[in-house]
Amino acid sequence: MRKRGRLKFRKIKTWQLLLILIPLLFVDATLLRVDHVRMTELRDAVLAADENENDEAINRALQELKGFVFSHIVVNAVDDNGVQKITFGTGPFYLEHQYIRAANVALAEAEANLSDDSNPNGNVYAMASAVCQPQAIANGWAWDDANYINCMMSEINKYPAADELQDKIIASLPSTELYRREYNSPVWAPTLAGFMLLVTLVVIVVILYRIIVWTVLRLSLLFV
Repeated sequence: MRKRGRLKFRKIKTWQLLLILIPLLFVDATLLRVDHVRMTELRDAVLAADENENDEAINRALQELKGFVFSHIVVNAVDDNGVQKITFGTGPFYLEHQYIRAANVALAEAEANLSDDSNPNGNVYAMASAVCQPQAIANGWAWDDANYINCMMSEINKYPAADELQDKIIASLPSTELYRREYNSPVWAPTLAGFMLLVTLVVIVVILYRIIVWTVLRLSLLFV
């Protein structure tokens, strides 16, 4: 049976293999695209849970995303400082809203400590707030509005203790790296896309082998 199979395969012409290769490449691209779309859907589910400020849903979505990426071939184009690069996996993404919530808690604690009368910097923050809060109310600025922040920093910078105050506020903020996620997929996985890629690779190797053999034989005839 093996000999018959090999004989039948040898009877297939190289041009026929090329014709077979074209739909194989199309199937490979389609299957990889399906896996990429599924990864994108799972990643969007994580970001949606983050936007909804649901930590339990975030953890569930992250586990589902991780499990899928680790078991499938996920080809992805990511932006690296303006340059598009091909990678295997999700590429980096951030839990932005979870970070903002943590940063707000840290800022509130820092502001509470800095507003303590025993702290020489406390009066600085209080005086800046006394100037900027009426402006915020009059102009409808939120606490995280750029105008309000600029007003606060402008007032704080008027005092000798401003540098120390800013350092303490900045030091209280959590690192953004704690909220950065990136999952890498294997280069090959035992999925439908993985097996189709193997078949395609075998066909390509056979075509290249035949071309090399044909080229060597043609060259050898020239010197006979």
